[in-house]
Amino acid sequence: MLSYKHRFHGYNSLRFVYKNGKTIRGAEITVRFINNPKRNATRVAVVVSKKTAKSAVTRNRIRRRVYEIFRKHLEDVEPGVDIVVTVVSDIVATKPATELEELIIQLLTTSGVYKTNT
Repeated sequence: MLSYKHRFHGYNSLRFVYKNGKTIRGAEITVRFINNPKRNATRVAVVVSKKTAKSAVTRNRIRRRVYEIFRKHLEDVEPGVDIVVTVVSDIVATKPATELEELIIQLLTTSGVYKTNT
């Protein structure tokens, strides 16, 4: 799980990202992000709706898997960025971890939020 300082707190923070952020869409995942000059730490939220997965167990599994990827790669994400990951397909629950990780890193790289080591 991500540490407390890297998570969103309250709905107004999410509302700000939804209203003003830029969006990168993938097949199963959508990433919305915005630079937040008021914060030094990157914040991440994962949204999985009931429309995506009916079962709470499946929604929580998806959420945990995506949070774990961000936890491992948080030092490679630019500081002070707010990121909201919206999962639009329940395939993410059964997708192999390496493929899911590649998909998320590809979306973050496309958005310019992920620091590449090249």
